[in-house]
Amino acid sequence: MSRKLRPALVLFVSLSLLTGLAYPWLVTAIAQSVFPWRANGSVIAVHGQAIGSTLIGQSFTDPRDFWGRPSATAPQPYDGLASGGSNLGPTNPAELAAVRARVAALHAADPDNRAPIPVDLVTASGSGLDPNISLAAAQYQRDRVARARNMSPQLVQGFIDAAARRPLLGVLGEPRVNVLELNLALDHVSVSKID
Repeated sequence: MSRKLRPALVLFVSLSLLTGLAYPWLVTAIAQSVFPWRANGSVIAVHGQAIGSTLIGQSFTDPRDFWGRPSATAPQPYDGLASGGSNLGPTNPAELAAVRARVAALHAADPDNRAPIPVDLVTASGSGLDPNISLAAAQYQRDRVARARNMSPQLVQGFIDAAARRPLLGVLGEPRVNVLELNLALDHVSVSKID
């Protein structure tokens, strides 16, 4: 029995050290040395105070701000501890009611806008934490934000263009805008990155 138990214990201890200590340490060391800002959560600070991350959405409801993709986390929106989709299908009555309420809120904030509402403004992502919106979603909100801030739509469009992130290598992903970064740029807030 001990002849069979010893190799099993040696293999268990070896694999535990390799996969439980060595591999995580190596990956952490590489991440911290190559891209520490991303490895530490991509935290944005204003005057030294952390205000958010470029990786997790935030709730914006002021007409002066661009609004992000809805969050499906509960009990509060954009809760990183409750990350996950609502698990409601597109024909579920609760999901349809939530989408209708979001459409009504968008129309109430900008009653003259009759353009089609981009789907990412009324449906949550799989994680419920999406910090980005599509360029179409930003375009849809441009005139409302411009009016609320007493800016020209062309000037707001310039902010959108400057904040736009293009697909990686021109093909991987969709063009998008980080909502927090765009709103901070419009506020002319000087931000720093916390490593």
